[in-house]
Amino acid sequence: MPDRRWGPYGAAVARWERLTRPAPAPTDAKGRLEPAFVEWMQGLPPGWVTATEGLGRPAQLTALGNGVVPQQATRALQLLAPPVSQRTGCAGR
Repeated sequence: MPDRRWGPYGAAVARWERLTRPAPAPTDAKGRLEPAFVEWMQGLPPGWVTATEGLGRPAQLTALGNGVVPQQATRALQLLAPPVSQRTGCAGR
């Protein structure tokens, strides 16, 4: 039976959990977005941002919001960057 807390996003969350790890709670006791959940959604290792010493919740969310999702960056480089062998001035030629 699907987890009801995810509503219409349950299938997507379940797929991402199969590829990564179980989803952390999306919100805290006050109903605020949890940085660990954002970290998980972006596919980052646990603690990548949230275990950074000196970063409180607002700074963690700012860092995550300004970050680049690794999977998107990889795909962008695949599509936009020419292969190394085709770059001008490449030492590998």
